Amino acid sequence: MQVENTEFRPKIVAFCCNWCSYAGADLAGSSRLAYPADVKIIRVPCSCRVNPMFILRAFQRGADGVILCGCHPGDCHYTTGNYYTRRRMTLLFSMLDYLGVENGRTRVEWVSAAEGVKFSTTMNEFVAKIHELGENVRLEDLRCKNLSQEQKSFWLTEPCRGCSAGKRAIWAGTRSLLILKKKKI
Repeated sequence: MQVENTEFRPKIVAFCCNWCSYAGADLAGSSRLAYPADVKIIRVPCSCRVNPMFILRAFQRGADGVILCGCHPGDCHYTTGNYYTRRRMTLLFSMLDYLGVENGRTRVEWVSAAEGVKFSTTMNEFVAKIHELGENVRLEDLRCKNLSQEQKSFWLTEPCRGCSAGKRAIWAGTRSLLILKKKKI
């Protein structure tokens, strides 16, 4: 008889700038500094190339936390990329706050290529924070989940296109981004 391990392991997505943060992650790895394997790093050319839809899509696909790491302001290899990032993420954080997503689930951090220790400690702190917050259920994809009758009547729903079982999906606008919205009365 096999016993299942039911301990919560958070899924973290880290968008890292190619020139600084990704190199910082490489330095942390080559220096044998520990950070959790639950952090999935996605290398991007610059932090300004991270569209807010990428972060929302990561939450939709089951991420419990998303961290964006880039060059320090003023040190961007593309001159002003991290300034755009800072403005864009400020707007995204206010939108996530409006949607009811906890503040600790997203984070922006500036990590240079020489800061492997900072990268490691940042990731460890972020994973601990997400572990404390628990599983993200606010922005998950509900297309193929069983909903109770009460939930079906409470949320705006439509037939699920990706499921043959005739289940219902929560729908909120363009690009099939599934965000929980109350039904208008």
